[in-house]
Amino acid sequence: MYIGSQFGHQTDEEIQVLSQLGVINVDQTPVEAWKDWTTDALVALKERWAKHGISLEMLHIPLGSRSAYDNEAGAIFLKPSDERDRQIDWMKETVRMAGEAGIRGLNYNITILGHLRTPSKTGRGGATVSTFELDKLDQSAAEFEDGPADEDEMWERINHWLQEIIPVAEEHKVQMACHPSDPGIGVGNTYRGVARPLGMVDGFKKLIELYDSPYNGLNFCQGCMSESLENPAEEIFDVIRYFGERKKIFNVHFRNIKGGLGNFVEVFPDEGDIHMIRALKVYKDVGYKYMIMPDHVPGIGGPESGKVGFAYTYGYIHAALQAVEELSQ
Repeated sequence: MYIGSQFGHQTDEEIQVLSQLGVINVDQTPVEAWKDWTTDALVALKERWAKHGISLEMLHIPLGSRSAYDNEAGAIFLKPSDERDRQIDWMKETVRMAGEAGIRGLNYNITILGHLRTPSKTGRGGATVSTFELDKLDQSAAEFEDGPADEDEMWERINHWLQEIIPVAEEHKVQMACHPSDPGIGVGNTYRGVARPLGMVDGFKKLIELYDSPYNGLNFCQGCMSESLENPAEEIFDVIRYFGERKKIFNVHFRNIKGGLGNFVEVFPDEGDIHMIRALKVYKDVGYKYMIMPDHVPGIGGPESGKVGFAYTYGYIHAALQAVEELSQ
């Protein structure tokens, strides 16, 4: 396993800085509109990173953590329609192009409500930390525009997606890495009439059972998985072990939280409830061999705050990886 990170467009100078910081494996979201992606464009993007000694090994497809209506392929997980079918067909072409371009995998979300949070709080030294308190979620919000979708309905849509896309992924040897719905709100619960089965650990166990394939797995967000647990400080290690032993972890978002199901804040990796070195040791023990990536770094002050915050976490991950290697000898 090795350090990695994810990006939108980066200038050549920014790419050079990443190389200097030792981040030489990445996931990028292409800047072009999704329907304009081509095999040649993906190859050119890969070659651009390679000029700086960096491997572009994954892409984010337009099924992200935003509301379905803000994703170019958002109809895929809405109720059945001709547009859904057209978008699934084009996603099959996207998988084909990724395989032809030598991209290892595609990261995506199955969420139609998007990212749910309550007002931010102040963390260490005045840093801004992302927060979720289920009892403070706006319960007066209108029913979701596409209509209600309980767990049975969501699983019907998820299964349809898997049956359509995973055979294509197998043909072109592209890993499909599903990210949790952030956050989970409990098994069987709904918000705005919509269930979030892939916000919970049991949901991901069902996901990998619905279509058992080496190309159906997880963009394993350790933070999201922790958010879905009653006692993440103790439970997260067994969750890592469950999916890692089954070789279903294709990517890791390595972040820490304080709290648990229904009430948490996102914090710097060195100050949360999860023992991050112990977690990294479990990834190593189960034979995980891909990227360890920072994610959702708290907002800090000063110029270039985002870049400085991520640089801090790159350093933390480098040191953590070295510590785990030392402990394993």
